[in-house]
Amino acid sequence: MRTGAVILVIWLLIGVFAAYQRNYFSGDNQVNCAEFGTVALTIVAGPLNYFGLNPQTRCELPQPSQ
Repeated sequence: MRTGAVILVIWLLIGVFAAYQRNYFSGDNQVNCAEFGTVALTIVAGPLNYFGLNPQTRCELPQPSQ
């Protein structure tokens, strides 16, 4: 269990570094739900890019009713 915790912490640190490289912590952006989601997804899935994978998400916004 201790090994799993260490791996999780290292994984999240790599994700924070990935978000830092993309300037998500610059403070110039207004924080909204979409921005928070992007940063969170980068922290969680960002390390996959360093292992050669390219995770992508698709976001379809709801259209206004007619």
